[in-house]
Amino acid sequence: MQNSFFPSKQNKGQGFAKKPGRTANGESYINCSRKSGRMRGSMATLGIPSNTIAVLQKYNFNFQKKFGQNFLIDTHVLEKIIGAANITKQDCVVEIGPGIGTMTQYLAESAGNVVAVEIDKALIPILQDTLSEYDNVEVINEDILKVDLQKLVDEKNGGRPIKVVANLPYYITTPIVMGLFESHVPLQSITIMVQKEVAERMQAGPGSKDYGALSLAVQFYSKAEIVANVPPNCFIPRPNVGSAVIRLTRHSEPTVQVNDEKLMFSIIRASFNQRRKMLTNGLANAAGLSFSKESIREALLAMGVSENVRGEALTLEQFAQLSNLLGGMK
Repeated sequence: MQNSFFPSKQNKGQGFAKKPGRTANGESYINCSRKSGRMRGSMATLGIPSNTIAVLQKYNFNFQKKFGQNFLIDTHVLEKIIGAANITKQDCVVEIGPGIGTMTQYLAESAGNVVAVEIDKALIPILQDTLSEYDNVEVINEDILKVDLQKLVDEKNGGRPIKVVANLPYYITTPIVMGLFESHVPLQSITIMVQKEVAERMQAGPGSKDYGALSLAVQFYSKAEIVANVPPNCFIPRPNVGSAVIRLTRHSEPTVQVNDEKLMFSIIRASFNQRRKMLTNGLANAAGLSFSKESIREALLAMGVSENVRGEALTLEQFAQLSNLLGGMK
């Protein structure tokens, strides 16, 4: 019987192909396949759609829209994520939102140990089943935003930097990513599946339509690189938008020198709240900031920047410089 989660045979050519590829401009993309690329002997089988369907039916699982659940059902995508994250047996990996354990299985076979944080209680007995063959995985039933990450890193990895890997719910991507960075927990990298539009915003540069406060915040803490674009038919159920895998490699040292990180991000947010306004007007009228137009003009002049500039034209280095200058005028 045809499963409603997958395209019909007539549409098969539109839905599934055999392997990753590149677009005309060299951008990596994934064509989803029902065939497994895993080596013989691997216990990671949930990337095969029929196996995922079997588990969901066995437990009569109902997807929870409030948790933004879309499970990966393609081995090529999973292998791309593991490869992009450069997982080794020396790594402690924190996975956010393991779902039924599809990517967790792949992580367990590649990493030293895995801590999977899952908010949905209904998935815990499923994870106990699908991960029963792995002795290097611990599942925590908790909201990642409420987890004491520093304590987790201290207990599970001796305080050494961890790697984070996740297929993130789109509605909560930014709070999770910024929570990880702003907590200053020891962190090597974050490799995540997110909405394609959000991934493009994370790596966007000055002057582009995608450039904004998220771009600057992510790039302050890390080097952002989209490693693959992933179409909707690689998930169950299918999302309404395209997705992308992005790797955020934490900077070992700050790339800009800023005296007051909190002030800089307040200035950045105010600059993009009304992005079509001139920077002087946007900052002078921003709630929570108390800079006069004259002081803003003076700082911009010292930077060699026009007083008519908009926030979208400034680089991260220029925002740091502006923050240092304005902070020094208090």
